[in-house]
Amino acid sequence: MYSTPFVVLLGMGTVFAGLILIIILCKLMSIFVRATEKTTQADKNVSSSDTVAPITDKQPLLAAISAAVAEDLGTDITKVRIHSIKKI
Repeated sequence: MYSTPFVVLLGMGTVFAGLILIIILCKLMSIFVRATEKTTQADKNVSSSDTVAPITDKQPLLAAISAAVAEDLGTDITKVRIHSIKKI
């Protein structure tokens, strides 16, 4: 009923149109995210003046970090020594 070149061109045209539509949607989402990001950064600047209270009991924190490092290295937790913790 339809010739082979017509079916091929129709299929390629459909794929091409779909890809163009995906590109347009990505551009629109990028514009939307940039617009909302500007408002959230303004909100962060206002709340950034809040100070964080220092951790008074560091033993649970050290235990959690030691367990995570030991698990990642695949060693026993008794072989892990933490000398200092610095905020990055």
